[in-house]
Amino acid sequence: MTSEMITAAAAGAWRLGDLDVNRIGFGAMRLTGSGPFHQGTPRDRDRAIAVLRRAIELGVDHIDTAAFYFSSLRSANELINSALAPYADDLVIVTKVGPYRDYAGEWGTAARPDQLRSHVEENLRQLGRDHLDVVNLRRMGQDSIAEHFGALAELREAGLIRHLGVSDVEPRQLAEARAIAPVVCVQNRYGLGSTDPGTDELLRVCGDLGIAFVPFFAIAGKGGAKGPGGTDGSDGEVLAVARAHDATPAQIRLAWTLRQGPHVLAIPGTGNPGHLTENIAAGALRLTDDEVARLDAVHRPGD
Repeated sequence: MTSEMITAAAAGAWRLGDLDVNRIGFGAMRLTGSGPFHQGTPRDRDRAIAVLRRAIELGVDHIDTAAFYFSSLRSANELINSALAPYADDLVIVTKVGPYRDYAGEWGTAARPDQLRSHVEENLRQLGRDHLDVVNLRRMGQDSIAEHFGALAELREAGLIRHLGVSDVEPRQLAEARAIAPVVCVQNRYGLGSTDPGTDELLRVCGDLGIAFVPFFAIAGKGGAKGPGGTDGSDGEVLAVARAHDATPAQIRLAWTLRQGPHVLAIPGTGNPGHLTENIAAGALRLTDDEVARLDAVHRPGD
């Protein structure tokens, strides 16, 4: 089977609350330009829309976005709306709130709890929806997220939000949120280039609780948002495993990430149709136990 024939269903599925999604989704951040946010050059609009539509054709039913994903000419939410509305019933769109960028693209002060409603309403307006499937509260360094998460819980009760998640948290903030309202997902940085033991523990906690763990920058390597996906993986083990599967290093990084547990979802993003096909095809890769152990050693050197 060629990569062009592999769909997102090959990675298996998970349930976000009462919403079933394939474990390979799509991250919208890189739709807007060659670099994230205001960096790089804006994407060609028609090509970005074509990538979104092709993602749906390939079985993607989980798109991650945010109102602050925009460049000088492109808004991720507007592209999603233009490409995919009216939305399919099984399409789950996940947004995040907390960070703030002004119209010039500069980062401003993160939202106070009483400002989160306006963040939610802006996502609703841009996406053309009357409710948001999942909203992640992105922690902006604060020790406690109780007030912010409580404000989102009120919007959930009001019907503007269906499910809640948290992002960039530690286990104690996850526990704090769960004491207020159900949490269906946690979105933290994680991947072969990430060596934070605390995130490994959080991944395990999410598995025990049946909460989806959704890593960002899973294939971006050490460069994070600034680097193209997977190019620092010129690590010998990653390249050796890639050669064995006739795959790219980015695909191996995705396959390893998905092997961390059935509750782990992937949201690789791209504005390139070829990379989109490769990312989705990674869900069909089946690493051997020996290969996983070799990659684990890259992730946790010295264990």
